[in-house]
Amino acid sequence: MHIMEGFLPVGHAVGWFAASAPFVAVGAVRMKRILQERPEARLNLAAAGAFAFVLSALKMPSVTGSCSHPTGTGLGAIIFGPSVMAVLGTIILLFQALLLAHGGLTTLGANVFSMAIAGPWASYAIWKLLRGAGASIAIAVFFAAALGDLATYATTAAQLALAYPDAESGFAGSLIKFGGIFAVTQIPLAIAEGLLTVVVMNALSGRAGQADEITVLSGEAR
Repeated sequence: MHIMEGFLPVGHAVGWFAASAPFVAVGAVRMKRILQERPEARLNLAAAGAFAFVLSALKMPSVTGSCSHPTGTGLGAIIFGPSVMAVLGTIILLFQALLLAHGGLTTLGANVFSMAIAGPWASYAIWKLLRGAGASIAIAVFFAAALGDLATYATTAAQLALAYPDAESGFAGSLIKFGGIFAVTQIPLAIAEGLLTVVVMNALSGRAGQADEITVLSGEAR
C-alpha cells in the first residue's frame, strides 16, 4: 500500500483520483452531519484518525514501489461508517505524503481508493455481516479490522497489476505475483491489527459506558 510518488502511469493516477473523489465528497457531507448532530463525536473522530495515522505510518519494505503496514481504518469504519473514513483517510494520506514522504501526491487517488475506501467498506460489510449473524462485538471487530486490512492490500495489488501487467500472463499473472509478495508481510500484520483494534474498541466502549454506544455514530450499531 502507499504506492510511491510517480510510480503509476499518468492515466492510471488520474483515473484513481476520479474514482476516489465521489466517495470523499459523500464522506464530507456525512461527517458534517454527524458533527452537527453529535458534537461530542469529535473525540472519537480524533481517536479514529490518530489510530489510522499511527498504524499506517509504520511501514516496512514490500512490493517494489509500495510498502506493507497496518492500516487502522477498520476502527473508524465501524464507529462512523465507511463514508467518513474516506475523508479521514484522505487527510491522513495527504499529511503522510507531505510530511513523511510516505506515498505521494500523484498517487494519492490510488492510495485513497485502497486504504480509505476499499478497506473501510470491506471492514464495515464484515462488521455488519458478523453482528447480524450474532457474533460478539470482539469477534466482529477483529475480523472487520483484519479482513479490511487485507482488502486494502488486495486492492493495491490489483492497482499495481493494472499498471504493470506481466509480459506473458497479463493482469492475472501480475496480480498473483503482487498479491503473493504482499501476503508474506500483510497476513501477520492484519492479525495483529485485528487484535489491537479490539483492545482500542474496548477502551473506547468502556469510556462510552456501554458496548454498543460507541457504534451508534455510524447509524448501524446493531
